[in-house]
Amino acid sequence: MLIGAHVSTAGGLPRVVERAEELECDAIQIFNQSPRMWRPTRYEQEDFDSFREAFGPSRLQSVVIHMIYLVNPATSDRELRRKSLGSLTHALRVGEGIGADGVVIHPGALKGDTRARAKQRAVKLLTEALAETESCPMLLENTAGSPALLGLGFEELGELIDKCGGGERLGLCIDSCHLHAYGYDVRSREGVTELVDELDSEVGLERLRCLHLNDSKDERGSNRDRHENIGRGQIGRDGFRAFLGEPRFGDLPALLETPGPDGHGPDRRQIRATKKLLAEAAR
Repeated sequence: MLIGAHVSTAGGLPRVVERAEELECDAIQIFNQSPRMWRPTRYEQEDFDSFREAFGPSRLQSVVIHMIYLVNPATSDRELRRKSLGSLTHALRVGEGIGADGVVIHPGALKGDTRARAKQRAVKLLTEALAETESCPMLLENTAGSPALLGLGFEELGELIDKCGGGERLGLCIDSCHLHAYGYDVRSREGVTELVDELDSEVGLERLRCLHLNDSKDERGSNRDRHENIGRGQIGRDGFRAFLGEPRFGDLPALLETPGPDGHGPDRRQIRATKKLLAEAAR
């Protein structure tokens, strides 16, 4: 398993690799632009070349992009749809430029509409974005925080992937905090085995491309998406030993999105501590 973290792109793409090396990451996740603004960062080919040149000899083995927070593939608002499609296609093209293993995206929110119509709109937008780009995979992430979100469980995620055509570029990213918040048991070996069995049945294990590692401030089934540092929340250290010890997760990138010691993301000690839990889980 490739333990890493979400890393800032401040200072340019090559600086990302330096930062990741300092953190002792084996994999990284980045935003391709400011996550709370629509304005895209304009990259040139030399930016991509510089990133690849730095990435190649580094310890890093995987990079993924996370979509900005403003995007809603299920929206009925025409302007928001236009912006969401443009932002997603831009991220996929940046992913192609840097050789990313995927662009992680939340499937969308109902915003007062029916679930059926929201799913139809999300499928249409996601399919269009795939058609307008060439190679970078799109990874749907399981969600939590509101019953009005799409992709809360594996059955619906599998349905969305199938309706998007089920091509090889469609994959899945699962978040430990989101799973816990929705009600899956990620704290015991038996629970993790059961949820991966369900994932395999509803989506297909071959589509699982990435893990997000986050503890939870809230109880299982709370449907509250509040990340906590690994081992400090309701999942706990024993829970992460169970989660990380699932053999079918193999050598996936496993990325911390935790608040860290100062609210600015995980530090090297947290990366090392998570690697230690992984080693303990394998014993």
